[in-house]
Amino acid sequence: MIQKPPIIPAMDLIENHCVRLEKGNFSVQTRYNANPLSVAQSFERAGCKRLHLVDLDGAKSGKVQHWHILKEIAANSNLHIDFSGGLRSEADLKKAFDLSAAQISIGTLAQTKPDLVKRWLEKYGSERFIIALDTRDGFIVSRGWQDSNHLSVENWLKENGETLTEIMITDVSRDGMLTGPATELYAGLLEQFPRLKLIASGGVGSMEHIHKLQKLALHGIIVGRALYEGKIKLEEIC
Repeated sequence: MIQKPPIIPAMDLIENHCVRLEKGNFSVQTRYNANPLSVAQSFERAGCKRLHLVDLDGAKSGKVQHWHILKEIAANSNLHIDFSGGLRSEADLKKAFDLSAAQISIGTLAQTKPDLVKRWLEKYGSERFIIALDTRDGFIVSRGWQDSNHLSVENWLKENGETLTEIMITDVSRDGMLTGPATELYAGLLEQFPRLKLIASGGVGSMEHIHKLQKLALHGIIVGRALYEGKIKLEEIC
């Protein structure tokens, strides 16, 4: 029997606000709340254990912009936070860990500097990292979903092997659209790479979508916009 994967609320940050983008497009964004800490604490009060915290300004610029929000949420909650967006150096990693991030999600560097990332996994422990692969039309995109390197997810996994760390795969064409996750993509990858520790992200808009994903051997399910707009109630999932 497949164990149900944990539901992980997402918090995307632009200019200190919780936002959601449509299909990864920075020009099409909805702002929900000017107080990320209160949102994070509402997740915790409902029973959630984890938080996927993304500095979108940092991802776009290549430099973390929201250290203060990571610090504030970590200091005022017991959430297991995975943090991403603009981390480009070992100094950034150390700062994130010092601010009590439980894990770091690495996207762009996993494609541009895979050898460096492998050294970090060995040095700090693979369990402290999530490799975040964002895809559009089957190809990996990076730098805040702006660039494509014309490498498919399957080929990336073949080249890099089934790493010991978790891998988050987001179908950007579905992200923020509530139209349903890339269930077939995830099922196909899990069949092809049975040891893959896969976190599904993007497109979840209803409990029906979650139930379909829970039938797969996933390591987690990211939910964002559906929570902020009340399509899914926290009490239903946490």
